[in-house]
Amino acid sequence: MQYRELGRTGLRVSEIGMGCEGFVDKPFEQVKELVDAMEAGGVNCIDLYTPNPEFRSNLGQALRGRREKFVLQAHVCAVWKDGQYMRTRNMDEVRAGFEDQLRRLETDRVEIGMIHYVDSMADWETVLTGGVMDYVQDLKKRGVILSAGLSSHNPEVALAAVKTGLIDVLMFSVNPCYDLQPAGEDVEELWAEKNYAEPLVNMDPQRRELYETCQRLGVGITVMKAFGGGDLLSEYSPAGKALTLYQCLNYALTRPGVASVMSGARTLEELKTSIAYEDAPESARDYAEAFASLPKISWKGHCMYCGHCAPCPAGIDVASVTKFLNLAKAQGSVPETVREHYAVLDHHASECVACGGCEKRCPFGVPVIENMQKAAEIFGK
Repeated sequence: MQYRELGRTGLRVSEIGMGCEGFVDKPFEQVKELVDAMEAGGVNCIDLYTPNPEFRSNLGQALRGRREKFVLQAHVCAVWKDGQYMRTRNMDEVRAGFEDQLRRLETDRVEIGMIHYVDSMADWETVLTGGVMDYVQDLKKRGVILSAGLSSHNPEVALAAVKTGLIDVLMFSVNPCYDLQPAGEDVEELWAEKNYAEPLVNMDPQRRELYETCQRLGVGITVMKAFGGGDLLSEYSPAGKALTLYQCLNYALTRPGVASVMSGARTLEELKTSIAYEDAPESARDYAEAFASLPKISWKGHCMYCGHCAPCPAGIDVASVTKFLNLAKAQGSVPETVREHYAVLDHHASECVACGGCEKRCPFGVPVIENMQKAAEIFGK
């Protein structure tokens, strides 16, 4: 298992994480079996969005004696009321729900306190001014949570939250179909069939800005809906063609800022399949050629950081240079961290000999030579 730094939090998380859907409605014995498989496979990050009390208690019991091996992404504002899940901003309910979570998980702290499901700017304002953010920041100050997070499907809201500096971790829906959709407050629009009736071209600029801003500011991204709830893996995929689980995982993991993908494994076999991504050959992970031939979506001219431009005769890591270039362009200047990361590359854009081999290999028609020239101008020799 490969591990990544979760932004500026100081936490290291496994590339493959675990969504909590697979634990719900299962007896303790099956929950323990899943946790055993996670431990054996090196999966250390678990998302806990559901407030289901049986789930919380079973997981807490399964974590006994090994709690320190896992990074828990526990949600604030997700509560259990009248026998069902609810999202709330009522502070009495918020506090009671979070305290119940800690008690059932048999722990006095969690690594990530994730403000649950903020998809509208009005709701974001309520979170900021209605007590939720103050509560989360107080939990962080007291060490009850180690980092503050927020989950959203809306890049406008997510950007606003990230730019405040109050959010250390963002849980966001990342996949090759949703990334072409504009911002919106209705999450169901992301998979609505009507929105894929006409071909979609290139990533939504606000989503691109979000990922690049997260990387620049050190906000770690944990990914939800990498498979579009399973839609992307079926013949009815909104992309017009089924993708593979490994292609979706690799796509998410190559976006700027992303640290871990919460795989929605509902069975032991599905979990093991996700873990097996780590040992899969590059040919099985490769999404570029498949994406370039999708009938309903296109990234023509947009660098996907897929690496098909390699090998470069000058030894330039073209994908990394392009990523740093985009980060600098998004900022309008060169952040010191970006300059430092660029400086330690073995070879730089100024070494490009403009042979054009990379452009011939690029499935998306990216003007690589032009990008290398711009990078050389921005970063110097």
